[in-house]
Amino acid sequence: MNNFDKIYRNIVLDHPHPGPPGNRIRPAAVSFLLTPDEAPRLLAIQKAAHPHYTWAGQVALPGGHVDPEDPDTKHTALRELEEELGISSDKVDMIGSLGHFMTLNNVCIEVLAGWWQGSGPLRHDPSEIDRVLDIPLNILMENHLASGFSGREPDWTELRYPIEDAVIWGATARIVHHFMECLLSTGNHPLSSCG
Repeated sequence: MNNFDKIYRNIVLDHPHPGPPGNRIRPAAVSFLLTPDEAPRLLAIQKAAHPHYTWAGQVALPGGHVDPEDPDTKHTALRELEEELGISSDKVDMIGSLGHFMTLNNVCIEVLAGWWQGSGPLRHDPSEIDRVLDIPLNILMENHLASGFSGREPDWTELRYPIEDAVIWGATARIVHHFMECLLSTGNHPLSSCG
């Protein structure tokens, strides 16, 4: 892999991340998967636009609620990847946790970070997912810096990352913000040479 692999592993394994709340009523797990390219891309989904669905059209990370049968959140994240996108666990190298993030409806999401080879056919149920997004990490960083999000915690109403014809908001935007701040804390701009 390239130099970004070392930076990514350092961020996941050595940086402080948000811990779980004292009372995890509704635990969930999502995958923060990057491609191991010179210009890493983040795998995301856009939820189907069902009428009366609160999160209709939302850009999210693949994942879901922890089932009682799941031995841990890593298992949940990998199970959901297979169910939602047809990505088997042998196509993913999970590094570790990027921490816990609360949604507006009190779901505690643990974010499992890793690498995805970025190739192979993906499948999804169009009744649940409108499309799969392949988001260049350098575009997210450009938005992060241009919006003045660096070095501060914007509130929920302000924190938005526009991509293509959609917008990352809510808990997913908090996750992206946390990762961008971790990247910036590495002391250099690791995405400056990524395209």
